[in-house]
Amino acid sequence: MKDIVSDQKLVAYCGLYCGACRRYLNDKCPGCHDNEKASWCGIRTCCIDSKYESCADCIEYPDPNSCGKFNNFMSKIFGFIFKSNRVACIQKIKENGIQSYADSMAKQGIQSIKR
Repeated sequence: MKDIVSDQKLVAYCGLYCGACRRYLNDKCPGCHDNEKASWCGIRTCCIDSKYESCADCIEYPDPNSCGKFNNFMSKIFGFIFKSNRVACIQKIKENGIQSYADSMAKQGIQSIKR
């Protein structure tokens, strides 16, 4: 199993921190940015097409909840099951920058800010 390290490339486009995800740590997933099989993810596609590091860079939807790709049925289910607050994750990236966010998430060993 990999160690949890701080790496801004491990911040998923939606704000989750892949560097603390069990699947990533157990070599079952390469992380959002390197996961070519994740073409199904509208957030990932949008950020790649727009050349964003994450949704925090989006100027069209300053509030991620107003974006249909970010705030959809599946994301609500994911958030409920995992008690995840991706909006808070995006806000932290906006406030402190992506590297500071990666540092904080790695230090805490968490994949997402909890609700």
